[in-house]
Amino acid sequence: MKIPFATFIPMERELEPDLKEAFHRVFTRSHYIEGIEDQKFEKAFAAYCNMEFCVGTGNGLDALTLSLKALDIQKGDEVIVPSNTYIATALAVTYAGAVPVFVEPDIRTFNIDPSKIEEKITSATKAIMPVHLYGQPCDMEPVMEIAKKYRLYVIEDCAQAHGALYKEKKVGSFGDVAAFSFYPGKNLGALGDAGAVVTSHKKLADKIRALGNYGSDYKYHHIYQGCNSRLDEIQAAFLQVKLLHLDRMNTERKRIADRYLKEIHHSEIVLPYVFPETEPVWHIFGIRCKRRNELEEYLAKKGIKTNKHYPIPIHRQKCYEDLGIPEGRLPIAEEISETELSMPMYYGMTENEIQYVIDTVNYFK
Repeated sequence: MKIPFATFIPMERELEPDLKEAFHRVFTRSHYIEGIEDQKFEKAFAAYCNMEFCVGTGNGLDALTLSLKALDIQKGDEVIVPSNTYIATALAVTYAGAVPVFVEPDIRTFNIDPSKIEEKITSATKAIMPVHLYGQPCDMEPVMEIAKKYRLYVIEDCAQAHGALYKEKKVGSFGDVAAFSFYPGKNLGALGDAGAVVTSHKKLADKIRALGNYGSDYKYHHIYQGCNSRLDEIQAAFLQVKLLHLDRMNTERKRIADRYLKEIHHSEIVLPYVFPETEPVWHIFGIRCKRRNELEEYLAKKGIKTNKHYPIPIHRQKCYEDLGIPEGRLPIAEEISETELSMPMYYGMTENEIQYVIDTVNYFK
């Protein structure tokens, strides 16, 4: 049996008529930027996140960068970020002119460890950027308490966690602002690049919108040195269709994850830990294994595709060697990068496929 790491085919075939109708609607109207589809999606997604405002962007990285710039994060400032995350989190801080300061994760959840944040706060610290990695909600209560104590902004990176819950509250509704990616592989994915920011602060939403529209608050009037990062009408129309089905499709991912959690039994494999009072949406189901590379090769030979998130931690990437963080300084991030392996996880997995993955993993020798 051959099982992909991920595939869009079951979902896209199911939604094909509605997606084609959405395209036809935009094409017929011949309005492709800043139109009614964008307005409808922004309103719907803000409501979904239990926030007042949503601003569409070109992608998730821009959503993070624009959020930081709108909060006046700039050169000389520091932003707390997890040491274990996708590089976009750190790049956004760099693009804003600030310095990313890495805090180690909880080895059980892979998310930032709130107990390690305070020791990294300095007079230059302006914000904390927690990442709800793999669709697992961060422990936001202590993060928000620390932010309040030190008067820091909180920018939630929700790129992998559309619809996840922390204490019955949607991720993205805790901080001053939250950034989402709608890259096609996300739980809520466009058919191309797209992103969005949600917030309950109107002035912040207006500034983010202006920054992403060449710094313009109205045509030919530029109040900021902005950029071009807007959600186009076609992607907004596609996202409207998919948003209607997001919770249902997240439920299916949870069902697959529940089977993995209950039925994978192997002494060398560490399964994800689900933090109490959270509901992950399982963008990624990442296990850990000391013999990760052997396990990866074994599964590949059995027809099971896997992935590694992320094989080189940010502080060991060449582009961040100027930070001067030597190997071994962030050992938890490095351990995760050396042992994490992501299992197949996608809407439309059949019972036979799920069972084959479970049995094959359990038979690893």
